[in-house]
Amino acid sequence: MRLLLLVLILLTAAIQYPLWWGKGGWLRVGELQEQMAIQHETNEALVARNNALAAEVQDLKSGTSAVEERARGELGMIKEGEAFVQILAPNEKEPVVTTPHLAKPGEKKGN
Repeated sequence: MRLLLLVLILLTAAIQYPLWWGKGGWLRVGELQEQMAIQHETNEALVARNNALAAEVQDLKSGTSAVEERARGELGMIKEGEAFVQILAPNEKEPVVTTPHLAKPGEKKGN
């Protein structure tokens, strides 16, 4: 009788092992659900970014104000007869303006 009880306990333990620690066990399922939740959050952020880019493209296609705003902000363009004034907040540092070094003929890059 003791031998039968011992054999049943060992068989129960042998059956439980794949359920908990096997390839498709509960622990692995939990890890995969966590990875899936992280990937879902990443996908939502990328969808939001894509929607913002699509809205920007639509705005650029539909009117000139977005193109003008982009040209002013990114390229520093101003209209004819217009003066460009930039007001900095008191706590901001002054912007550093650098000009590219033009190489003379025969001068190597980095000199």
